[in-house]
Amino acid sequence: MNNHVNKTIPIEYDWVVRAYRKVKKGGKAVGIDKESWKEFDKKLDGNLYVIWNRMTSGSYHPQAVKEVEIPKKDGKKRKLGIPTLRDRIAQQVVKEYMEKEVDRIFHDNSYGYRPLKSAHQAIEQVKQNCYKQDWVIDMDIKAFFDEIDHELMLKAVSHVMEEQWVKMYVKRWLEMPIEKADGNQIGREGKGTPQGGVISPLLANLYLHFTLDAWLGKKYPAVRFVRYADDIVIHCKSKAEAEEVLESVRERLAEVKLQIKEEKTNIVYCKDYRRKEKHGKVKFEFLGFSYQPRARKSERDGKLYTAFAAEISQANQKRIREEIKGTRIWKTTQVTIEEIGKHFEAKLRGWINYYGMYSKRRLRRVLFMIERKLIRWIKKKYKIGYRKSAKKLKVIKEQNPKLFYHWKMGYC
Repeated sequence: MNNHVNKTIPIEYDWVVRAYRKVKKGGKAVGIDKESWKEFDKKLDGNLYVIWNRMTSGSYHPQAVKEVEIPKKDGKKRKLGIPTLRDRIAQQVVKEYMEKEVDRIFHDNSYGYRPLKSAHQAIEQVKQNCYKQDWVIDMDIKAFFDEIDHELMLKAVSHVMEEQWVKMYVKRWLEMPIEKADGNQIGREGKGTPQGGVISPLLANLYLHFTLDAWLGKKYPAVRFVRYADDIVIHCKSKAEAEEVLESVRERLAEVKLQIKEEKTNIVYCKDYRRKEKHGKVKFEFLGFSYQPRARKSERDGKLYTAFAAEISQANQKRIREEIKGTRIWKTTQVTIEEIGKHFEAKLRGWINYYGMYSKRRLRRVLFMIERKLIRWIKKKYKIGYRKSAKKLKVIKEQNPKLFYHWKMGYC
């Protein structure tokens, strides 16, 4: 196939194929056209060719994004914008092209949605910074993805990308209308990028690179910070410095059409055995972990001391317990224990791989909920008492130590 006949935009067909493979791994949610991967794959080559053909001629126009609401930890709803499968593929093509140019300019302390960077690296960096600096600004930006200013966003894209076609497609994606649950479509009105769009995290990083990261590095070079998308922690030497930086950041964000979410923004003291000042707030959360003073045992002499350390947050402990408790599989005694193990395999793997980083003991307690549920399930299935059920589970565990992922990994 000749990829460059009468084409004005140098996108290669192979890029579209690669984007399709990547996006397909990312999820099954359908957009407003209700096209599934199964339907798309029926005419795979033809569909990919149409996307490539339209993108290379500049005639590719995205459809509206479908608005869906997902529950947040605080009981409120987060709005996601789900593009069609075709739009996700097209966005992935441009995202990969941009990333080669853009990622290298990003700050080392920006960790979210970047190649070779991870949430675990961000969590560890915050931990290291808390050892070295006594005060933290735990900061939240109000409705960040909804408030990104299109004019400033396109200015940032122009600054890092010379290609007009990149800016053209970014502009079209920014301007995609939103289709509400009732079928009505509403316009963007010059702001916002859909959370759920493939290219949105890269655009968010670009926006915050210029509006915050580069600005912080220039104005406050001694201050350390860690950013994962719009989750930001700023580390300062003193309370006075933290107060000054916070006020300055507040003013800076106003200049770029953003606001701090005041009720979720705090100045926190990293209290431990060395740092004994009094301060109202000595705890903050970041990426599912809670950083706070905790009792630790010295490896040298076994004595207890206070460390400012990270552990799975109370909210996430509660969420995992509720998820285990509310699983429908416990209601039926027709299934086998092997099927229960299989049912929980992926979830347990995810929880352990993520939270086990600092929280092995705490996570073990959380996951003990599975043992309690198993004992009750055995009791019901075999119509025996609680003690006999517990003994039976012990025997099963000894005979099949890899039946459950947390057994295999020593979390029981």
